[in-house]
Amino acid sequence: MTRQTVSSHHRSSRTTLKLRAVRLGFAVGSRLAPNHTVDRAARLFATPFASSRTRARDAQPDDTMQRGELVINGESIATYVWGDPSRQPYALLVHGWSSFGLRYLPWVAKLRELGFAVVTFDQPGHGASSGNLCTLPDFIATIRAIGRHFGNAALAIGHSMGGAAVALAQDEHWYARRLVLIAPAADIEAAAGRFIRFVRLGEHLREPFIAWCERRTGVRMRELQVHRHVPTLGQPGLIVHDLDDREVPWDEGERYARYWPGARLLTTQGLGHHRVLDAPEVIEATLAFLRGERVGDRVVASPNLPFGLA
Repeated sequence: MTRQTVSSHHRSSRTTLKLRAVRLGFAVGSRLAPNHTVDRAARLFATPFASSRTRARDAQPDDTMQRGELVINGESIATYVWGDPSRQPYALLVHGWSSFGLRYLPWVAKLRELGFAVVTFDQPGHGASSGNLCTLPDFIATIRAIGRHFGNAALAIGHSMGGAAVALAQDEHWYARRLVLIAPAADIEAAAGRFIRFVRLGEHLREPFIAWCERRTGVRMRELQVHRHVPTLGQPGLIVHDLDDREVPWDEGERYARYWPGARLLTTQGLGHHRVLDAPEVIEATLAFLRGERVGDRVVASPNLPFGLA
């Protein structure tokens, strides 16, 4: 066994032990101190992983990138720009939960070759931006503020929770003419349920947990379900989702395509939730979509079909 293998094994063992301790703490706390435990769980749910900051520091963009900063809702938001969005059509790239803007580096050169300026940024509490807690409404508000600063986009690409936020951020004040959503989450309440089960929070605390989140954001979780919003989108859209995605189920991506009249669904397999973002075949399919080629499938459903069936 090599030294690297031993080190990897030790890290995996420490992670497993830490997860067991967290789950035990929530299971016991759910009974002995429910109010404190709900607060602790909800704050953990809204706290990005520290790896978002360390990975952002390790990213190595080229010399053509312009690094900037915008103050949005009291937070310092790090921006990264290639080209001139005031003179060129620009693509806005939105990262997912516990990720960072420069995660899109593999996309930049390809988009620049098509004539796009490129803008990405770190959400609050992520990458080089300030802040600690962050929620889907924070994602949406930050996208809209970035969009108002740079103007309407020719293209917006969002991954995971960033995909949901991109779709929900479209309104009369800011929009993108085309949307590409990769492994997009469709239901933040369902995501909260997965988190509750993962950390072993008592099921009897589900409603207080959701109430905590709604008090902080001022938005009901069910109002953020995408099937309530995407039927009004008029832009062409491409949804890419992998069948082996263990973090956001494939059927959430399919839900976008079913309810969004101008969308097509490209299904991949074997890429999971993270590798799908920078897989060469996904980037090439997106470029083909931008060139006007037919990519993916139309999902046809009757308005009378009960939600959840296809």
